[in-house]
Amino acid sequence: MSKKEIKILHLYPKELNIYGDRGNILTLVKRLQWRGYHTEVISAGVGDKVDIAGADIIFGGGGQDRGQIAVGQDLQRHSKALHKASKNGVPILTICGTYQLFGRGFTTLDGDEIKGISIFKARTIGSTQRMIGNVIVESEFGRLIGFENHSGRTLLERDQEPLGRVIQGFGNDGRTGFEGSKTLNTYGTYLHGPVLPKNPRFADHLILEALKNKYGVDTLEPLNDGLEEVAASDASKRPQ
Repeated sequence: MSKKEIKILHLYPKELNIYGDRGNILTLVKRLQWRGYHTEVISAGVGDKVDIAGADIIFGGGGQDRGQIAVGQDLQRHSKALHKASKNGVPILTICGTYQLFGRGFTTLDGDEIKGISIFKARTIGSTQRMIGNVIVESEFGRLIGFENHSGRTLLERDQEPLGRVIQGFGNDGRTGFEGSKTLNTYGTYLHGPVLPKNPRFADHLILEALKNKYGVDTLEPLNDGLEEVAASDASKRPQ
């Protein structure tokens, strides 16, 4: 068995961890372990010292507005390091609240401004409509299946690439048909559920990019994803 190790940095797990987003970390860990790799998961909260440069995969989940305010302020001190990681092709997955803070920022329904770090050219504005339900997105990883629950509307700037296009659900804003954002290997999405267990191709893309960056790995040993495929198929048939 290989003794090679992948370090996964989990940003703000206490402040931003709703709708089962921690399951994305578990999925990455297990899919790496099944292929013989050791994993180390490093949790980084508000005020913690963080070695972003040492992370092979970075993840941040969703949370409520009060959690985002504290995280938004703390995230600014990591902006330069996170931009560098993104430019270096480190796979980064951000869900809901963290996704919003990786954009220009979030204007709450009350008019409070939470500054983002602008890795994504996108801005989020609070609304009175709750966008909730099952969602299906057409992407480069095939159809992504998930669950969304957000009131913020994320508007992409003209040159910002989305993660995909909505087949079912609301996506970024319920109007444009876009879901999520993509900048190099940095991804933002509203798909909870969590997203990676139901979408193993997406999970393996993040894993392969991490292994490629660190060890020069070009291909992954295939896994039996029968159960994951059944779960995704079942979710896609559920009504909105």
